[in-house]
Amino acid sequence: MTRGASALREGALRELREHFTEDQIVELTLVICAANFTNRFNDALQLEPDLG
Repeated sequence: MTRGASALREGALRELREHFTEDQIVELTLVICAANFTNRFNDALQLEPDLG
């Protein structure tokens, strides 16, 4: 998901399912997408994140 907007490969999903429930996989996906959105948004506008 970080490298491109495409579906997860079946192998990656299989590995995730060994450690996480379906609900956890959905939540992880949402968090990853939110972080990617924030990074791309800040990069596009040349903003520095407020860490303070």
